[in-house]
Amino acid sequence: MSAIAPVFTRRTAENQLAFMPFITAGDPDLPMTARLIRELSAAGADLIEIGFPYSDPIADGPVIQASYTRALNNKVHVADIFATVAEVTRDITTPLVAMVSYAIIFRIGPDKFVEQAAGAGFAGLIVPDLPGDEADQFAELARTAKLDLIQLIAPTTPGDRAARIMQNSTGFVYCIAVAGTTGVREALPDELQQMLRQLRERTELPLAVGFGISRADQIDGLRGLAQGVIVGSAIVRFLETLATDPTQRDAVLKQVHEFAATLAKTAHESR
Repeated sequence: MSAIAPVFTRRTAENQLAFMPFITAGDPDLPMTARLIRELSAAGADLIEIGFPYSDPIADGPVIQASYTRALNNKVHVADIFATVAEVTRDITTPLVAMVSYAIIFRIGPDKFVEQAAGAGFAGLIVPDLPGDEADQFAELARTAKLDLIQLIAPTTPGDRAARIMQNSTGFVYCIAVAGTTGVREALPDELQQMLRQLRERTELPLAVGFGISRADQIDGLRGLAQGVIVGSAIVRFLETLATDPTQRDAVLKQVHEFAATLAKTAHESR
């Protein structure tokens, strides 16, 4: 069992939601990524999702795409991401989850990538372009390395396929709230509730909802339906300032901390 399961066990026992922010590794650079991880951990994050920058993301909206571009323009390499994560995980207990394209994993080699991810201290992997119902071999690699392999379920995923995907899922199920790409939304679709209820009938894994979430009222709306929330674009956009004014690092860290702490407090309210 990785470090992920105890997080959901503890929050669920208290009728709370787990809060998981997302940031991109290397935006604007890896020293700032290390500071952001520590800041998010101090703000109350239960898990932190680290995006590996990639030139052809398939599910990310303009905010995260731009973040990937900024990181790639700074020549961020996978080995440097692992080195940064290894340094940070010596200081914090908040589990980290890698969001990484299978193209990156394939280029390095699945065995080597999994070994390095586990060695760096990651607790789990999210591989959005790995077909969940065709992931048997990679799931076994992850399981051997004691890494959770978190699978994504979209609103458009048929029920029978969702069931097959979840057979290879561990840690939690990443439930995509809206059809389309990541990004802040004014409202979550009514169909999300039905989707979560149907998934609940098919798995005992925690359900964590991402895509479109940026406000406390959206988190409140998921109580009783999900066990966790993922917030990406709303946090990543704080980093946009640094592309033109790198002197604002301390101010941006403070903004990210305050925003994350507010959402974490909402998620951790017992109701």
